Amino acid sequence: MEHAQGTDSGTVLAGRYRLGDVLGRGGMGKVWRAHDQVLHRTVAVKELTAGLYVSEADRAVLHARTQKEARAAARITHPGVVTVHDVVEYDNRPWIVMQYVDGPSLADAVKESGSTDPQEAARIGLHVLGALRAAHAAGVLHRDVKPANVLLARDGHVLLTDFGIAAIEGDSTITRTGELVGSIDYLAPERVRGGDPGPASDLWSLGATLYTAVEGASPFRRTSPISTMQAVVTEEPPPPLSGGALTPVITALLRKDPADRPGAEETERMLLDAMEGRRPRAAQAHVPTQLVSEEEMRSFSVPEGSTALLPPAPPYATAPPVRRGQGRWRTVLLVVAVAALIGGAVAGLVAMKENGGGTSGGAVGPTGTPAPSVSPSGSPSGEGGRDPKGVPEGWTRINAPEGFSLTLPEGWERVPGSGQIDYSPDGGAHSLRISLDPQPDFDDSHAHMESIEKDLAGRLPDYERLALEPNVFRDRPGARWEFTWTESKDHPGPRHGIDQMYFAETGGPEYALYMTGPRADQEATRKLFETMLRSWRPPDRPG
Repeated sequence: MEHAQGTDSGTVLAGRYRLGDVLGRGGMGKVWRAHDQVLHRTVAVKELTAGLYVSEADRAVLHARTQKEARAAARITHPGVVTVHDVVEYDNRPWIVMQYVDGPSLADAVKESGSTDPQEAARIGLHVLGALRAAHAAGVLHRDVKPANVLLARDGHVLLTDFGIAAIEGDSTITRTGELVGSIDYLAPERVRGGDPGPASDLWSLGATLYTAVEGASPFRRTSPISTMQAVVTEEPPPPLSGGALTPVITALLRKDPADRPGAEETERMLLDAMEGRRPRAAQAHVPTQLVSEEEMRSFSVPEGSTALLPPAPPYATAPPVRRGQGRWRTVLLVVAVAALIGGAVAGLVAMKENGGGTSGGAVGPTGTPAPSVSPSGSPSGEGGRDPKGVPEGWTRINAPEGFSLTLPEGWERVPGSGQIDYSPDGGAHSLRISLDPQPDFDDSHAHMESIEKDLAGRLPDYERLALEPNVFRDRPGARWEFTWTESKDHPGPRHGIDQMYFAETGGPEYALYMTGPRADQEATRKLFETMLRSWRPPDRPG
């Protein structure tokens, strides 16, 4: 028997497929670029690495799933489904040889750009829908539709891959009793509840995938698997701020009850409308319409004196039900660990190594001056102008000289002369600080935050931790910290701070995005922080 424990570039499988570089990794395995030495073509080879570290019984289940993936894909004939060429045995494990797609996944594309234009997202959705319709017609449910499984070829083609947990009509399900398989935040509510999936379940996952495409973050990802499952089953996602004509389609697909979702044919018509920039009228039949009471309007309003915090409400004709007392507006983050904290806005108690962080730029101007306006053509009339696409009304995209980019409400400006990278609309009462540590001292953001908290907790009057948890931000390990205290110096009174830290790459650099405001504005600050995080784009090359 051949042994692949040290599998690397140059290994030849079945005397035919020579492995090259690794294209991607996941919890179950990794995908290699390989050369088919018989047909002289490039292929992709999926290696099931999880089978190396589990019991014999679990290994048998994983191997059966791999074989099932190959059988499922083989039953589908469609240009939007990645073709399976072969299944070979190596190191007593099955390896799947597949069609090679030259291009990134949708997850990688969103990670790189921050979001996808709604019309382009609608086009991608149409291709994925076509693949799903072909699969369903062949009696196959995908059951793991998500951005990582949508491949964007450089020639414009869109392909759906990884039928690893597909359910084939007539086959027994290869899972254990009660086991949930798939990425939890893209699982339809009926699957989380333990019900049998159907074609509508794949369409729900398509809706969550399109939401991520236009917003840059998963609509239901929370800080733990349990809270994520609870969000999928009980919470309505906020309407996409950047969804445009695609918004009602996404809302329709994300209905909790499968019977309330549009079918494949209706979804296709709606996506065609959205792709052409028309708001699909048919979607309204699936979008719950309600009159919003004054009390509900107040639940979305900003506390008096902080109107600069939030943009105007998006012009939606309809909206999903508003749930009061639902906790945080939305967590656009994900989950793991690593980072670098900001300080200054917490009375300067936390100091960080900075790299060039003091020069003014982007939407810079003396405090109180208007943010740069946007010309009728959509081009910015100042340094920190707005994107014609993907920027909420009343917000502006800031392109800072340090290389990063983000959106903030108009009126937020770079604070000159602070020696830090700070933005504020009101002299620091509400403030955003961005910090960079090119050579972080910690390997773990969570540990880093806890270390800083030990110092701050004894020095900040009335300090109270609201949350301090590891997470994943833009598919990178990070941590999130939220707390309150009473300030006695620059802006006296009860204060609230919220901080996201993450490693852009293993070993650094480490970024920290920190926002603070009066405690009375806590909910409004959270909402602003979440929207800002969705738009964050780090420098191409830190420093």
